[in-house]
Amino acid sequence: MTTTPLRKRSEIPVEHTWDTASIFPDLAAWEAEIKAVDADLAQVDAFKGHLGDSPAHLADFLDLSDALSLRLGKIYVYVSLNSSVDTTDQAWQARNGQAMGFFARARARMSFYKPEALRIGFDTIKRWTTEEPRLALYAHHFDLLEREAAHVRSDEVEELLSQMGDAFQSARRIHGILTDADLRYPPATDSAGATVELALGSMQTALQSPDRDLRKSAWRSDRDAHLAAKNTMAACLTTGVKQDVFMMRARKYGSSLEAALAPNTIPVEVFHNLIAVFKKNLPTWHRYFEARRKLLGVETLHPWDIVAPLTSAPPEVPYAKSVEWICEGMAPLGAEYVEVARAGMTSERWVDIYPNGGKRQGAFSSGLKGTKPFIMMSYNDTLFAMSTLAHELGHSMHSWYSRRAQPGIYAGYSLFVAEVASNFNQAMVRADLLKRFPERDFQIALIEEAMANFGRYFLIMPTLARFELEVHERTERGEGLSADALNKLMSDLFLETYGEAMKVAPEDVPRVGITWGQFATHMYSNFYVFQYATGISGAHALADGILAGKTGAVDNYLKFLSAGGSLHPLDALKLAGVDMTQPEPVEKAFAVLAGLVERLEALA
Repeated sequence: MTTTPLRKRSEIPVEHTWDTASIFPDLAAWEAEIKAVDADLAQVDAFKGHLGDSPAHLADFLDLSDALSLRLGKIYVYVSLNSSVDTTDQAWQARNGQAMGFFARARARMSFYKPEALRIGFDTIKRWTTEEPRLALYAHHFDLLEREAAHVRSDEVEELLSQMGDAFQSARRIHGILTDADLRYPPATDSAGATVELALGSMQTALQSPDRDLRKSAWRSDRDAHLAAKNTMAACLTTGVKQDVFMMRARKYGSSLEAALAPNTIPVEVFHNLIAVFKKNLPTWHRYFEARRKLLGVETLHPWDIVAPLTSAPPEVPYAKSVEWICEGMAPLGAEYVEVARAGMTSERWVDIYPNGGKRQGAFSSGLKGTKPFIMMSYNDTLFAMSTLAHELGHSMHSWYSRRAQPGIYAGYSLFVAEVASNFNQAMVRADLLKRFPERDFQIALIEEAMANFGRYFLIMPTLARFELEVHERTERGEGLSADALNKLMSDLFLETYGEAMKVAPEDVPRVGITWGQFATHMYSNFYVFQYATGISGAHALADGILAGKTGAVDNYLKFLSAGGSLHPLDALKLAGVDMTQPEPVEKAFAVLAGLVERLEALA
């Protein structure tokens, strides 16, 4: 295997980058907006202590708050996008910190709102929504605030908690910079004895190599690089968890899990239902590992074989072909969806397409009302990259519909529904390709892509969720956590997940245990990871309805996308036809997984 050095950011053609100039034309405009927003924040002070003077006064404040929030969001998104594509650029990293600090100070300045609104009283507020037309818009917002009332503190405490927002991101930022910019990977060795240099941008290529010796060496290199920084990463993670527990107690919730789910009116049973169904269906994963072992022709399966290629002739999928396949797969949603998506992936420059040195790992969708729904990824002409593009496009189209339909206060949507639209796109495109390309190698490659996606969202994420719950509960009990304790907990959970179908040598157990350290974003979003699994469950339930031609399924799905944050997350999904308070959608998603395994077993 030969590796080509990643291009510098400056070497990427502009047409292959996202259009951040659509937010601010240059840095001077960004800096000017910071000064302008800082000046306009003075208007907020006049409302402090006076929100209850009249319904018009409350409406004036909410109008001002919404407008300032959107402007603050643009300030942050602009610098966040530019710092993400080159984490080695110190100037952009400094601006990112500047923007986060400014955002936190601004939110602290407006933090008097919730305590004052509670003092007005919800009977009065509900009456005002009938008297002041501008307040009618906020009926759902007031309902959420009323549910939150028991957890809102005094003016002084709310201001202090808001001011802590920037500082409380430090552990996450340190962990992210460590993994994205500072980790150094020991060279790998291929089956011919040649040395292969590794970097973040080339790691996945090595892990998916048909050369088993290279995969093994690269997998161990990746894990060893993280293990070398395990103490720093553990300090970051335990700090992040302690912050979660602190906020849980400050807001008087019963647990960190409840504190994470209650603001979106999600019962904790949804989390526990998922984990129970996951554990019950572990034998499906064991069947898959056995089918994978047979296709690879190896005596035992090891962790470095999990993403090994199952066919010697995988399709090459240039970016332009990905765009076409995605548009064809999403055609059942109608012409508008496809036209907007196609333009976003091409002429509108939503997507920062290719890898470059210093680019943040992974992929994401970003933006807010008033910006494009941007996508960052590192495309590499594979089915896996096509699937990632479809996934992130699902997020961005969800954002496009919700931002078009909803006012600023409801233009966003909760994490709980975020992973539905993304996995829905993958399910739709995959179903279309499975039907149109019956060739054995293509079918195997496509099922391999599907299983990699399920593996991430229906195996790794539930296992991380179990880890996250235990780590938070130990912290809530006052127990200490070390890097070795975190690694042992993680490795124990994965060994249970793998069962007898996966061989993990004693020297590789710590390498499995450091898996938590590879998720420098997810583990700092309090109880986010389980929502990948609920998201893929809801996605397949909705895709099945549309693919089966169920009456009203397309319209209901587009209504779900357009609902944004105007409904409780569970209600938005019920609007589309899925009840996530019950275990059935998760069971059905495991049935889809089992069907893919059966298909692979037959091909094997």
